[in-house]
Amino acid sequence: MERRTKIAVIEDDENLRFLVAHRLESEGYEVIEGADGNGAEAMVLESQPDIVLIDWMLPGKQGSEVCKSLREAGYDKIIIMMTAKAQDIDKINAFKFGVSNYITKPFNMDVLIALIESRVKFVVGTSSSDVKRFGDIEHHPNTHTLIKGGRRIELTILENRILLYFLQNIEKVIHRDELMMVVWGYNSDVNTRTLDMHIVRLRKKIEDNPDTPRNVQTVRGVGYKFSVS
Repeated sequence: MERRTKIAVIEDDENLRFLVAHRLESEGYEVIEGADGNGAEAMVLESQPDIVLIDWMLPGKQGSEVCKSLREAGYDKIIIMMTAKAQDIDKINAFKFGVSNYITKPFNMDVLIALIESRVKFVVGTSSSDVKRFGDIEHHPNTHTLIKGGRRIELTILENRILLYFLQNIEKVIHRDELMMVVWGYNSDVNTRTLDMHIVRLRKKIEDNPDTPRNVQTVRGVGYKFSVS
């Protein structure tokens, strides 16, 4: 029997926690619950859920502190922050704490489920180890980071998704339309130049010489191919 994806819901608002947990369980996820920051870290480290869904503002230890402590303790799976802090600086700070993604309150439950499903699709259960290695680079998808030559490099959410899809399809020619569908999560009207811009930025982070890329290769008139040879 296939193991169900386990999600920890850490939220002090009892009504919201019940609604989120109930919806996740109805979607087939296994759910464990916590109501404060002080007990959250121990619960996560002991239970090792695939995803942690945690509120920013918690009694005791704040969600941001819990997140930082979990990363320092070696927890490298998905952490999604629920926050009413909508300013860009707050979102940037969330990523500095090691958050994989965030959702702003109040949120539509369908949007939350879509976000979680996209994370499950991209990361959970893709391999026995979440860390992918190519050349002298390690890709840590849940923390949006690369380790290259001992140096830590931050990835944006979209760069992270693009690279993960490349690593799941090594040496395969990927059409631009396919890549945009996968990365943006729906059949959008995203301009191909927008995708190309993200590819350029990704190349600068992983290639020794971005002008003559070895890994992310352009297939003229079609799309891209990721090579590790």
